[in-house]
Amino acid sequence: RHGAVKGEDTFKTSPFHLDLWFYFTLQNWVLDFGRPIAMIILPLEWFPLNKPSAGDYFHMAYNVITPFLLLKLIERSPKTLPRSMIYVSIIMFVMGASIHLVGDSVNHRLIFSGYQHHLSVRENPIIKNLKPETLIDSFELLYYYDEYLGHSMWYIPFFLILFIYFTGCFTPVAEESRMPVAALLLMGPSSLYYWYLVTEGQIFILYIFTFFAMMALVMHQKRKGLVLDSNGLFLFYSFIITLLLIAGWVAWLWNDKILRKKYPGVIYIPEPWAFYTLHMNNLHAAKESL
Repeated sequence: RHGAVKGEDTFKTSPFHLDLWFYFTLQNWVLDFGRPIAMIILPLEWFPLNKPSAGDYFHMAYNVITPFLLLKLIERSPKTLPRSMIYVSIIMFVMGASIHLVGDSVNHRLIFSGYQHHLSVRENPIIKNLKPETLIDSFELLYYYDEYLGHSMWYIPFFLILFIYFTGCFTPVAEESRMPVAALLLMGPSSLYYWYLVTEGQIFILYIFTFFAMMALVMHQKRKGLVLDSNGLFLFYSFIITLLLIAGWVAWLWNDKILRKKYPGVIYIPEPWAFYTLHMNNLHAAKESL
């Protein structure tokens, strides 16, 4: 059965997975988006700078719960999917998220020492005066593990698994190609989280290629007389709304000269935390009041 796709699988149907999509949305907002917020708002004496923060424990929970939810999602697919690829992707996901846990933990703790995310590592005042200068190379290595290697090993398997699941979300019954009210209600929070994932993770290329692959698959299956079921529609529309949110975010910060300097490439998509430390950072005042 591994990797095989049975002919009858194409005609199986799957109801909207309200429980799984709700758990996905809830844990994404709490354990991923909420982890740096928890680190900032909880008293520093509860989690000293030389110990894991509350956000780190959130991240640990995320690293366990998310792979489990992904596996449960794959199990509910009406189509037999390539299990070996799923298992390898889950392993890579856990490795990448764990690498990111370490790098992100240190980088976020540096905020309390004055680190500014809208500046590069070498331009940060607390970094550029380090002696010996080889220490700066070590911080750049940490940044590489956090922002590049960790993100790649985390997000590539994540989007691959979602796309593999998406390939099984087609049905020949047109009446099943509509979403329940619960799906419509979840679409907003889900899309907003994907916006955060793409912008903060700097993975627009990965996201847009996944979205284009989904569009191509939809058009290909439409020629066969197949349409998306409620779960496929939920994913597809969430990605469309995410693209609109990203476009609005870029348009809003298009003329920000400081962020333009940090993100000089053709694809200009600032990170929300870089925007925060540049325009909304009250951490220094909070630190002085402790």
